Amino acid sequence: MLTRLGLALIWLLHFLPLTLLAPVGRGFGMLLYVLARERRRVTLINLGLCFPQWSEAERIRTARRHFQAFGRSLIEHGILWWSSRARVLRLIRIEGVAHWQAAAGRPVILLAPHFIGLDMGGIRLGAEYRVVSVYSQQKNPAFDAVLYRGRTRFVMPDLYSRQDGIRPVVKSMRKGLPFYYLPDMDFGERDSMFVPFFGVPAATITGLARIAQLAKAVVVPAVTYQLPGTGGYVLKFFPAWEDYPSADAAADARRMNAFIEERVREMPEQYFWLHKRFKTRPAGEEKFY
Repeated sequence: MLTRLGLALIWLLHFLPLTLLAPVGRGFGMLLYVLARERRRVTLINLGLCFPQWSEAERIRTARRHFQAFGRSLIEHGILWWSSRARVLRLIRIEGVAHWQAAAGRPVILLAPHFIGLDMGGIRLGAEYRVVSVYSQQKNPAFDAVLYRGRTRFVMPDLYSRQDGIRPVVKSMRKGLPFYYLPDMDFGERDSMFVPFFGVPAATITGLARIAQLAKAVVVPAVTYQLPGTGGYVLKFFPAWEDYPSADAAADARRMNAFIEERVREMPEQYFWLHKRFKTRPAGEEKFY
């Protein structure tokens, strides 16, 4: 019931102009900061691990800004799910598409790290281009239906569940569809290795290099930035990685984490700190959370 009420509220709010919707979202984020004690704790632990040089006041300030950015993103999902294609195109602009186009003729992996604008970038792509992606079915049927509709309402993608494995994804890539790939979360020890992320060993899946090798694909990073005020979002493509993958799986994983670190430093309040990025620990190491 609460999920349906929340979705109904987001649906009602999506009729507002962005000049009103953005501050409502930031206000909602501050409410979450006060009420969601566990996620606030996780966020502060993550910031303490990644930015030990910061004072406690700096970490708290960034945590608050993160919840505000997250709240705004959550509320603005209503535009993705129910507004017109024209409004979605106005909300999210694209920069650097030439980096993607330069890889024409080769399978492409669009590396999309977990910043709070992640869905904005993915649905913006789906408003113009056909892509392939992997979908995790949600436990709540109402929420699952809204998410699925949002991701398929414009240009129908090739969408697979995680249980389908990687082979159908590679097959779609070889047909020319870019793979919008989100590999920077803690998925446990399986298919992972411990690689530093801001100097802290983090369980890092090696799928990016393995898929690139299997599909003979080029990696083009695609990062979505939430702009200040009511400026919307920008999906920014970066130059394709050269000499990737290498023969060193650990070096490949470190390269991915190092790239994400650079983007985090550009907008530290927008990385998905709510996630327990350091949940899986090396044997014998004390847990952080």
